Amino acid sequence: MQHQEQKTPQVLENSELPKLSLIYERHPDYGVDLFISGKEGASDLGLLRRHGITTVVNCAVNLDFNYVRQSQVVSDHEGSVYGPGEVRYYKIGLIDGAGNPETQMVAAHYILRAALEQILPNKPSYPRRERGNVLINCRGGRSRSVAVVALFLHLTLPDEFPTLDAAIAHVRTHRELPENEWYKAPKPVLADAARRASGWIKAIETDQS
Repeated sequence: MQHQEQKTPQVLENSELPKLSLIYERHPDYGVDLFISGKEGASDLGLLRRHGITTVVNCAVNLDFNYVRQSQVVSDHEGSVYGPGEVRYYKIGLIDGAGNPETQMVAAHYILRAALEQILPNKPSYPRRERGNVLINCRGGRSRSVAVVALFLHLTLPDEFPTLDAAIAHVRTHRELPENEWYKAPKPVLADAARRASGWIKAIETDQS
């Protein structure tokens, strides 16, 4: 994996944000890099491959991608194409604002963990077994993905990010979010949901230990 290239983000024309942002390099628990993008970065398979990204976690309910490219194993039934995608793809489906169930941010944390921890069987029907870097995206890469990644960093690296706010600050900086957008990056309702989810997850894991 070419970390020197990863540290030089590609920027969209007429956009103030990088197309792809390296948020955390070599997570000590998983040995992979975590990226954030909006729809433009998540839809660029060439860009994902150049950065060693083999897994995409989509936080947005109002955005989908068709990563299915292998014609020999693709089916088209009633206009819906299906088959193994070019990357491993997980969908959280958050609303960018109010309307998410109270438990959905808890689910988001565990889906992201599953994307990192799941081991697929060595069978032809599971062709995407590579364990590379992970991209977390939403439509703009400003709010939903920021909240989910900040929650994950706070819970998995508590010594480095002892509070959720510390993790949010880190993500904002590495995503290069302008300070005048911080009030909505992430949306306050999503930051509050992540804060509540943090308490619930800590309670769950304390009870299991």
